[in-house]
Amino acid sequence: KTVRLLCGFADFVVAVINPKQKACENNLFPINLDVSKGRQLVSTEQVQQQWVYAFSEGDGSNKQLLGGKGANLCEMTQIGLNVPPGFVITTQACLHYLDSGSKSVPEDMMSQVREHMAKVERETGKGFGDPDKPLLVSVRSGSAMSMPGMMDTILNLGLNAETLKGEIAQTGDARFGYDAYRRFIQLFGKVAMGVPDEAFDVEFEAVKQAAHVTEDVGLSADNLKEISERFLRVFKEQTGRAFPEDPFEQLEIAIKAVFGSWMGKRAIDYRAQFKITPDMANGTAVNICTMVFGNRGDDSATGVGFTRNPGTGEDKLYGEYLVNAQGEDVVAGIRTPKPIHQLAEEMPEMARQLDELRDKLEAHYREVQDFEFTIERGVLYCLQTRNGKMNAVGMVRSSVEMVKSGLLSKEQGLLRIDPIYLEQMLYPRLSPNFKGEPIAQGLPASPGAASGYAIFDADRAEVQGNDMGRPVILVREETKPEDIHGFFASQGILTSRGGKTSHAAVVARGMGKPCVAGAEGIQVDVQRREAHVGNQLIREGDMITIDGTTGNVYVGEVEMVEPEFSDELKKLLQWADDASKLHVMANAD
Repeated sequence: KTVRLLCGFADFVVAVINPKQKACENNLFPINLDVSKGRQLVSTEQVQQQWVYAFSEGDGSNKQLLGGKGANLCEMTQIGLNVPPGFVITTQACLHYLDSGSKSVPEDMMSQVREHMAKVERETGKGFGDPDKPLLVSVRSGSAMSMPGMMDTILNLGLNAETLKGEIAQTGDARFGYDAYRRFIQLFGKVAMGVPDEAFDVEFEAVKQAAHVTEDVGLSADNLKEISERFLRVFKEQTGRAFPEDPFEQLEIAIKAVFGSWMGKRAIDYRAQFKITPDMANGTAVNICTMVFGNRGDDSATGVGFTRNPGTGEDKLYGEYLVNAQGEDVVAGIRTPKPIHQLAEEMPEMARQLDELRDKLEAHYREVQDFEFTIERGVLYCLQTRNGKMNAVGMVRSSVEMVKSGLLSKEQGLLRIDPIYLEQMLYPRLSPNFKGEPIAQGLPASPGAASGYAIFDADRAEVQGNDMGRPVILVREETKPEDIHGFFASQGILTSRGGKTSHAAVVARGMGKPCVAGAEGIQVDVQRREAHVGNQLIREGDMITIDGTTGNVYVGEVEMVEPEFSDELKKLLQWADDASKLHVMANAD
């Protein structure tokens, strides 16, 4: 509908509203008015919706429009943190794409993207598609509600045969260039074109075996060049087309893929499990951010940090990092990272700056933050922050300590905790009388203990756990976001690779389920549906017990006991009694 304002000598259009677009109810769109002599209406063609916002201009409080990640990138930029330049494409553009039968982006969106890319080029001194000084970007999702790992990300976008040469010449590092290229081909192929990971993994493992290396970092530039060439062949075989060379074509395809991931199975399952309604989060924004590289050598790193321990609430920087790696290596759980305190030994100045970043984030947001960082050649960048997912123990302790330090009032300390979370503190733990020896030990990724039948894939876990009602422990070499439906059906999660900040650990903590990650002594064979720990064999259907508080893994079912109320919980409940108007005197059954 057209809304008109009568203003003395002229009435003119002040807004053009599409009733299908809810953002029009909550957001003002800029309109240039040209009122000259007499009564003249502004043409509706002059009104252009803003689909794209630079990090320097977006409203950090408007998560419905910019998504949580995009809003926080804008806010971090505007409070002076070192965030790589970039821009956000709104959730409204995503809804337009999903609603259009032809799956097309808004007509003027890509022209706005080009305008903002030009601004990033001026800011960085690089060019998107420039063969001499190539600008590479990441394309990342981000809805109003945090959904870690449930939607898609593509890194190193902008690489092609020519910009790869420029990147190598610019950095003087052929190994780095081909490492970035092979990562881009695989992510783009998987996310944007539906090429299965396994098709790439077969080629990758073949080169690793021929080179007699077990870790990615052991591969040479020539090895990575061969992997890139193999990946390009896989892409063509699987898609029937050559890999796109035009960076803007790559970008538009990637944006559409991220928009589409909002309706992917794992994202739908996640929203259903956590009861995320369209009023809470509807569509995903897309964040286009200048790439910074944690895989530039031994003075570079990438990691994930929490401003406090999400499992215990301890007021201490918590997290993990990898030297000479990219962020997906940490969160995807494909390599086992190092605990954050070791950074002080390897890069003391970076560790000091990371502590400063922690203090700034928590002081500004007045909430425990889960943030991602990259160190490129001794320069620290903050790539993302969001409110940290903590279990009940961590929430209770951090609330009490944040109130004591003056960061929160008592009322704020109470209201930041969902009462349902307190049920997590009633989950069982291993009996102190149990004296059995663990068969393996991993990282204590999410507290609590559980026993169940070992199941080696998410689909079967869903059938056994949900349909048949059996207690299940999902056992994987590494978990992927696609395994989310198996998480929901399981009593706990056990992985042989990955760390405390992998998607498996983050989601398990949010669900209050125990998780043991990075139990490297366990050799998982998904095809044979069994796992080996030394001479011990665990077949699918065998009963095992995991302790997410210690990281221990046991054969068989172990006796559990109920937990005790902590001093922090007693203090919190006393504050609740002081504030309450209605008191419960007893529960009668």
